[in-house]
Amino acid sequence: MAAVAPILVAYDGSPEAKAALARAAALFPGRPVVVATVWEPGLASVLPDPGGIGGPAAPVDLGAVAEVDDLMARRAAGVAAEGAERARRVGLQAEPVSTEDESNVAETVARMAEEHEAAVVVVGSRGLSGLKARLLGSTSESILQHCRCPVLIVRD
Repeated sequence: MAAVAPILVAYDGSPEAKAALARAAALFPGRPVVVATVWEPGLASVLPDPGGIGGPAAPVDLGAVAEVDDLMARRAAGVAAEGAERARRVGLQAEPVSTEDESNVAETVARMAEEHEAAVVVVGSRGLSGLKARLLGSTSESILQHCRCPVLIVRD
């Protein structure tokens, strides 16, 4: 018998991600699931213009950037592990996976779905609309555009 393709749940620990995980468990009971958490590297190197007038930025401490990236990677691994444990409690065969964002979150989630040969990607939605959605963008909508497999957007 062939292995069953896993479900990939984009998981950041938010209430929306928890709702997406719960919906995945209800719709796909007993299935293997990849609990995927994406983190953003290099945030410590993004320094605001101290004077606000386009002047030179303060020098970047590469050691501090590496330290913050290490903390972010460990935090993302912890979030993925927490999501996987939550998934196991509701009967899913869960594997936590965390990775750094290579370009943008949606493209990274789509790449992860391909790597794991996911049958479907499940993602929560914050439900932004109107101007807020235009200004902030919609990660769930962007995942829908980038994934080759079906995408289930869960609204809590």
